Amino acid sequence: MNEVVHTSPTIGSNVEEIVFVIVVVDSTDRERISVTREELYKMLSHEDLKKAGLLVFANKQDVKECMSVAEISQYLKLTSLKDHQWHIQACCALTGEGLCQGLEWMMSRLKSR
Repeated sequence: MNEVVHTSPTIGSNVEEIVFVIVVVDSTDRERISVTREELYKMLSHEDLKKAGLLVFANKQDVKECMSVAEISQYLKLTSLKDHQWHIQACCALTGEGLCQGLEWMMSRLKSR
């Protein structure tokens, strides 16, 4: 635009740490969903993850007779999580279906901070 603009370098920097936990659940493994719940709550109780966001990918949604997202949410007792923003996303790792939507939710949480 035929105009000279003088800039000044930024002194120092701002750093902000944002913590998210991504958990992938096998939607076909009804036998181990209780183990998944126990491990999830152990993780979320850790001091470093006290306020972490939680993204749960319900994988293998393409498999007949898999658990639905609602079933997995109920088994994991996600509605009882009061200190964590959470989202559960149906997905299929083989095709990539649902992966972008889950990551978009995570990015929208970062933007809203």
